[in-house]
Amino acid sequence: MLEPERHQIILEALKIKNSVKLQELVELTNSSDSTIRRDLIQLEQGKFLKRVHGGAARLQGKLQEPSMIEKSSKNLQPKRQIAQYAGSLVEEGDCIYLDAGSTIFEMIPFLPENIVVVTNGLTHVNELLEKNIKTFLIGGYAKPSTKALIGRGALDSLEHYRFDKCFMGVNGIHSQFGYTTPDPEEAMVKKLAMSLSREVFVVSDESKFSEIAFAKIADLHLATIITNELDPDTEEQYQSKTKIKVVTS
Repeated sequence: MLEPERHQIILEALKIKNSVKLQELVELTNSSDSTIRRDLIQLEQGKFLKRVHGGAARLQGKLQEPSMIEKSSKNLQPKRQIAQYAGSLVEEGDCIYLDAGSTIFEMIPFLPENIVVVTNGLTHVNELLEKNIKTFLIGGYAKPSTKALIGRGALDSLEHYRFDKCFMGVNGIHSQFGYTTPDPEEAMVKKLAMSLSREVFVVSDESKFSEIAFAKIADLHLATIITNELDPDTEEQYQSKTKIKVVTS
């Protein structure tokens, strides 16, 4: 089978469902593992798909943004493993910023109590208070879908703080285009919080890799990435651009 035919079959398979396994594509095209791996690399470079561990997945739209409820129910086990490791980086006496992301929310049970937290995540507040953690909520507009505080009020509030560590959620992690999110106003809040912190961590499962959302937050090297198991080629690609910690079960 010629290369263009294989590429067409791969893309058609991804139209039918959001992700396909490598073995499925081998059988569909009657090709070898190595041939399909090369095809996936080429199609990822052309921004037609993204490679994931064991196969390929469809790229999200630039403006596509799941609600907090939708995000909270996806990839829960990997998120908790990542969150546990991220929480272990916080030390007694730290002043930290917690972004409104769903994986960030999973960090809260693993945080020490003797810290100060500043957050724009409305869903985080009750859990933080239940742990007797001293909590500051920034101002701004409460965005219904992500339950995040954004806008000018959020930016003005943030300017009053400085952080030891910042933990950030994103919608896209791309080796060329950096960290992105669909909403430009939310991107501005994330960017400012990162700039006010001594150490910055992007906390995300593998589904965000090779995605590009509408609004840029920051370049890749400006944060350490904490994630779960990646395709070896993908991990190597990102290791050359920034620090990355892969959490395994």
